Amino acid sequence: MSVVYINSAACISVQDTLNENFFQNLQPENSTQVLKAIEPNYKEFIPPAASRRMSKTVKMSSVASQYALKEAGIENPDAIIVGTGMGCSQDSEKFLKNVIDNNEEFLTPTFFIQSTHNTVAGQIALGLQCHGYNFTYVNSSSSLEFSMLDAKLQILDGEAENVLVGSTDEQTERTMELYKLNNTIKKEENLPVDFLNSKTDGVIWGEGSSFFVLGKDKTEDSYAELKDIQIVNTLDLDKTRQFIEVFLAKNNLTTNDIDAVILGFSGDSKSDTYYQNASELFPDSSLLYYKHLSGEFNTSSGFSTFLACHILKNQEIPEMMMINSVKKEEFKNILLYNHLGGNDHSLVLLEKA
Repeated sequence: MSVVYINSAACISVQDTLNENFFQNLQPENSTQVLKAIEPNYKEFIPPAASRRMSKTVKMSSVASQYALKEAGIENPDAIIVGTGMGCSQDSEKFLKNVIDNNEEFLTPTFFIQSTHNTVAGQIALGLQCHGYNFTYVNSSSSLEFSMLDAKLQILDGEAENVLVGSTDEQTERTMELYKLNNTIKKEENLPVDFLNSKTDGVIWGEGSSFFVLGKDKTEDSYAELKDIQIVNTLDLDKTRQFIEVFLAKNNLTTNDIDAVILGFSGDSKSDTYYQNASELFPDSSLLYYKHLSGEFNTSSGFSTFLACHILKNQEIPEMMMINSVKKEEFKNILLYNHLGGNDHSLVLLEKA
């Protein structure tokens, strides 16, 4: 069977992940309800006239995708696939506010046109003049995983050789207010949060954009081999271990073959029990977590995939991510496990390229 490689990785997040030395400068964020992404100077990448009309998620994605393509040495990919949970929610909010303010009359269509979830993939394609396969997945916290699965199938079926795959989500004022009201976001009095031993519900919310180039050919700079992906919408807590063991067995692996496991501990006491169950399967693996660095959001797994790529390439783990003290001499297989609020569980298996 053919192999699919991750040949580049770029990320805009609440950490300074566009900086080459970001690995040494990761800072945990545990005392703010909502975390903002560190944005680049967009003037360097997007003409100001175009930038003014773009929402934050489109701008972040445009820059991250440019970084990913440049690193992979690709000018025009054969396909563009983007995963997002909330889409262009800033423009959605602006449109709905216009509807209310103008009593549903005399509405300009601009915000509506730009509020659709596939705006990001479309804008990237317009910028590149890419006429290939263009698709957007909106599947809550498994949006990136579905996008990668699609890209993998495109490559294995011979439909594409290089695919630009991304994930992106932005924050909006009104949505954050609603998340605070329904206790999705942690209450002020429950901060700062101990992500690994939290006794309260709710999360710290983040945002970001991560892009990768998946290709059929291995290059000198390849980060990882994308071995397999498994997604399930709902999972009983007592079936967590079985879910992981069956997935590994399908790939002719056991828990002993996994060098590092990246778990999505979010500080939400209710749903983090899945990760606690999973961690008990891997007493001899390096256990890592990442949402204290990125915040929780629909496509936060883009941030963990980006980190996993760098761990495999650099063969080192940032101290900030470690749950236990196990350190392997070599990192060959990394397993990523993520969900959002106990739904949309995903497993991603990466192997050193």
